[in-house]
Order: sequence, then structure tokens, then C-alpha cells
Amino acid sequence: MSSPAPSLSLPKGVVVKGALAARYDEILSHDALAFVADLQRRFNETRKRLMAVRAERQKRFDAGETPDFLAETKHIREGDWKVAPIPADLQDRRVEITGPVDRKMIVNALNSGAKVFMADFEDASSPVWANMVEGQINLRDRWAGKIDFTDATTGKAYKLRDKPAVLIIRPRGWHLPERHIEIDGEIASGALVDFGLYVFHNAKASLAQGSGPYFYLPKLESHLEARLWNDVFVAAQTALGLKPGTIKATVLIETLPAAFEMDEIIYELREHMAGLNCGRWDYIFSFIKKLARNKAFVLPDRSQVVMTKAFLRAYSLLLIKTCHRRGAFAMGGMAAQIPVKNNPEANAAAFAKVKADKEREAGDGHDGTWVAHPDLVPVATEVFDRLMPQPNQLDKKREDVNVGRADLLEVHEGTRTEAGFRENIRVGVQYLEAWLRGRGAVPIYNMMEDAATAEISRAQIWQFVQYGVEVDGGTKVSAELFKRCMPEEMERVRGELGAETYDKGRFPEAIQLFSKLSLAPEFEDFLTVPAYAKLG
Repeated sequence: MSSPAPSLSLPKGVVVKGALAARYDEILSHDALAFVADLQRRFNETRKRLMAVRAERQKRFDAGETPDFLAETKHIREGDWKVAPIPADLQDRRVEITGPVDRKMIVNALNSGAKVFMADFEDASSPVWANMVEGQINLRDRWAGKIDFTDATTGKAYKLRDKPAVLIIRPRGWHLPERHIEIDGEIASGALVDFGLYVFHNAKASLAQGSGPYFYLPKLESHLEARLWNDVFVAAQTALGLKPGTIKATVLIETLPAAFEMDEIIYELREHMAGLNCGRWDYIFSFIKKLARNKAFVLPDRSQVVMTKAFLRAYSLLLIKTCHRRGAFAMGGMAAQIPVKNNPEANAAAFAKVKADKEREAGDGHDGTWVAHPDLVPVATEVFDRLMPQPNQLDKKREDVNVGRADLLEVHEGTRTEAGFRENIRVGVQYLEAWLRGRGAVPIYNMMEDAATAEISRAQIWQFVQYGVEVDGGTKVSAELFKRCMPEEMERVRGELGAETYDKGRFPEAIQLFSKLSLAPEFEDFLTVPAYAKLG
């Protein structure tokens, strides 16, 4: 983009601190920023109050309390109600692909053969200012019919095919700021910025093309946080002249407290509800984090925390039962595997793993699933076409499922090993280093990792260190062991990546931050919050 940076016409009380580049004024227009500012003024105090409620609840968990179903909302769980009708283009969601909002990814994902593309401003994107604004430009271009482009480096042309995937946007969670925009002297909510800019620019264009403003909502911890989103949707629809219920949302159940409030979350968003999704990696992280101070809930190595057992099995079955009772879709979890180049055996093994996972999901009654790489779309599609010939499985009520509190808190059996501890160090640091360079979806050891992976790694290390967990039946994990392993594992990573690549990266910063968070006396809620201060 060689044209001169634009200047902005700003509404009263709005300051944009991020650098401007070509076309930024199209997204950061006076009216769009006024729309975002109105949302912030109306809803940010509630958002901050709910974040304080989260913190208070965490103190109770730290003191030994465990989550439970809410007594005061029993009537909602037992009531006979359904969600509003779901649009035609969301009736068949058998395979959804996810990824960041860069232009190439958007075109490739929309063309991948998946039914849905979740364009992600959250865990698969590093919230560098340019990533966030250019992502909005790219999505606006998709609805304007201008997404086609030629890669300046390779000369390859990218062109949107007929019948692309349905587009769903994931804004940032309630906890994340957008520090490049200030409203009345206060840093803007990342969630309201991402949602507000997208819906302002694209709601009517998407509706005109037979789709609509669809969203994936991350990191919710309670039905009150869902109620806040509902209030935001209603306000946005009114301001933009949209019919009530136009905006549709799928909520990721990726926090432990949310699993105990699935009915209530659906109920709060019932006019806007499209479904729930098993956000499995973040859910594991949340399970560790919420119960981090409780020695009874130390998990085995990450590789042994599988969907077929214990709390993960219970929560996925409860999600299907809950959604289908209410007429909402139950989406399965992420297959993060990516093709293994130059190793057909390893590649076949990875794809077999994906196939088995998707067969479990389709067999259990999920209405669709997630993949991280276009090459997995045919693998997942074949499974769902075979086991779900109809558009969805809403008729599969799963009334045989009876999941209680103890089931949702059942810890996986398994071993804790030094090899697993060391792998957490390697994976966590490598992800964080890429994130600091502006990349949020990162291939590591043939898996497409996002922020959840680094969070699980860091949370497990923190918990192992806190409790002096014994690994391999003898060695006690300690801060000293971590400090000894870190340089050894970074030397291994340097060998794997090559010295030149490693030395050019941001590994010193990543190591320092990852070490600080892993050994901190108090558990930091999200590593992306302190890491955000180091971004452009």
C-alpha cells in the first residue's frame, strides 16, 4: 500500500492512537467510530463490572469452592422454551474452518469447501493494530465483491469462487482492550470495537446477499455476560434499522463456569442464538486455571487430556443435549492437525486421528465440527456426509445423557512426565514468540496452534511448579527444574528451526515473559493481556 496515509474525521470524545495507512479511513470513518463510541458509552461500565465479578468468583475458587449449577436459574433449565428460528444459510454447518483475518487466509478459507469460515479477531490473530484494521478492510471487501487480489510476492491470483463458505466473525473477548482507540479518555473494549466496526460496515451488505451478521462469541463465563452481548445486539440492530433477531451468535463454551450455565446462556441470547461450540483447548485451559489452587484438580500431561474421557466427555455430551433441546446447533471441537510434509506415514496417522475424532462427534450428535487447515475439510466432510446425511442432527435429543456436577469435574487419569513438562515449555515459548511478531495461528510440531495452546502449556507448568508435582514417578517439579529445562529446550528449538531463524526472532522477550508468567506467585488470568503491552 503505497498511497499516503489518510487523516480521520473523529467524533467528539474519540481518539485514535494507532498509525494510519491506506484505506484505514474507510473502516475508521466518523460514523463507524461514533457507532462504536455509542456502544462503549452504553455498555462498558457493565462490562467492567462483569470482569470484577469474574475476579471475585476466582477468589472463591482459589479458596476451595468448585462450580455448580445455579439454584436461582433452575426454572430456566427446567422450562420448556426454544430459540428463535435460525437462518437458512446456518442450517448446515457440518464443517467449519477457522483462521485469522489476513486477505489470503480469508479467500482460501471461503474457497476451502467448508460450509462456514470463522474469521477470527481473537485467538488466531495477534492483535497488532494493523492486523485488526486490515482484517476489517478485508471483510468489508468480501461483501463489496472486492476481495480478489494478486500476491505481490508470488504473483499468484486469489479469487473468490461461487458459493463461498458462510462467514462468521469472532470478535475479541470481554476481557481484552483495544488500546489504539480511546473513548472519553478510556481505552476501548476490543470486543465492542471488533463487533461494532464489522456490523456497522457489513450487516446490510451481508443481508442483501442472502446471509447476515453472524458472530462467534468467545470466553464467556456466565449468562450475565451473554445478557450483555444480547443487549449490545439489540442496541446495534435498533441503531442500524435491522429487524429484531437479525444478528445471530454461536457461543463458544470454552470456560469451566460456562459449562454449568449452558441453558442460561442460550436463554439470554434466545432471539439471536444459533448454537454452542465445544472450544476444547480453551476449555482445558479454563479447567486448569479456575481450579489452579486446588490440588485435587491437577491434570496429567496435555496429550492425555482427551475428548473421550472424564470432564471433556461429559461437557461435550451435555452441550449436545442442551442445544438440541432448545433448537440450537451443537458444534464440535477443533481438529488442529496440519499436513505432515515429506512423511506419508505420519500424515496418514494424523488424518486417521482426525477421522476418529470426527466420527465420535458425528456419532454423538454434533451438527458439525471445526478444522484448522483446508486439507482437513475433505476428511471431516466425508465423516459428516456419511454419518449425517441430513443438514443437522437437531432430532438427536440425547435424552439418555445424564451429566451432573461430579461428571463435569472428573479429572482424567494419566501420567505426568518430564517430557510433557518440557514440551509445554517448547510449545508455549514458540507460540508466544510468533504472537509477538504478529502471528496468531502458528504451525508447531504439525499442529496449528492458537493462543489456547500457549495458555494450557503455561497453566500446566504453573500448577506443576506450585505443587511440586512428581513427574515420571520421582523428579519433583520446581522453579529450579523449570530454569534448568528452559535453556535446554530453547537450544533444541534453535536446532529445529535453524540458528538464523531463531536468532532473528523475538525469543528473548518470549522466554522472559513465559518464564515470568509460569513462575509468578499469582496466576495471571490471560497471557495475552501482559503480552499485548509488547505489541505494535
